[in-house]
Amino acid sequence: MCLAVPGRVIEIDDKKEMLRMAKVDFAGVVKEVCLDWVPEIQLNDFVVVHAGFALNKVDENDAKETLRLFHEMGALTDEEYEKTKS
Repeated sequence: MCLAVPGRVIEIDDKKEMLRMAKVDFAGVVKEVCLDWVPEIQLNDFVVVHAGFALNKVDENDAKETLRLFHEMGALTDEEYEKTKS
């Protein structure tokens, strides 16, 4: 079992020859992610990622509720949680 944390797309690089890549912010941790499987993703969308690939788009309200619940469970610190609100 794995736990997926929604992340916000903060930058998209469409210039690469092979793969459409993006920088995704996971509560202050920024990772490079492949968007090829979800070509409809745009800047500021929330995505669920596994092994460096965005698997699907997540509704912003659902993403924020998930992050709130993670914070409530203690999985996100106050500082991390605050970063998800911007």
